[in-house]
Amino acid sequence: MQAILSITGLIKDFGSGATRFRALSGVTLDIRAGEVMALMGPSGSGKTTLISILGGILSATEGSVKIDGREIVGLPERELPALRRELFGFIFQGFNLFPALTAEENVAMLCRLKGVANPGRTAAELLGAVGLGDKRRSYPADLSGGQKQRVAIARALAGDPKIILADEPTAALDSVSGRTVLEILSGLARDRQRAVVIVTHDPRVLAYCDRIVHIEDGRVVSDELQKRSEVVA
Repeated sequence: MQAILSITGLIKDFGSGATRFRALSGVTLDIRAGEVMALMGPSGSGKTTLISILGGILSATEGSVKIDGREIVGLPERELPALRRELFGFIFQGFNLFPALTAEENVAMLCRLKGVANPGRTAAELLGAVGLGDKRRSYPADLSGGQKQRVAIARALAGDPKIILADEPTAALDSVSGRTVLEILSGLARDRQRAVVIVTHDPRVLAYCDRIVHIEDGRVVSDELQKRSEVVA
């Protein structure tokens, strides 16, 4: 599998002088198309900082992050929103849906932001792809946690991004809903050759992953390959 994200010697400091805190200390990692990678570690280990840098939300202090060979560390701030819209889909633990919009309208809004033609039709198609075609006119308050997260996945797929970054996507879900969400994410990697990175404390996630990367104190301490198909079966 080809590396779509290449990270080399990544350092992130917060503060300066006596108050400086080093959140990442020389992280080097490749993330490949078609791969589901779990990013694990204790609270404060640097997981969220890492995916925030990968997604162009935070800037790095030192090091290199290349997406399809393009260096993003040091890019002007004005170029980062377009980068996020073009290359990334984001999924959050708290769903982050607009309560006054229907499921379809939530997805269509991001379609418009990403310049997708026919945003309403595309939103309906994406909701159908995650098994929510019959819920497209429902409001978030009328959906279960698992259904809300599937709306969030449909929204993340707007614009067909190459990389999906998911921060604790199953933490608020029961076992059945969590499994459905993980099957969708796994299918995205396998069938559409997307890179999927899941930050998690949830051991259920591991059976759906090709790699498990552990971070402690801002460093990668282990990077383990496993055969997803054997585990999930």
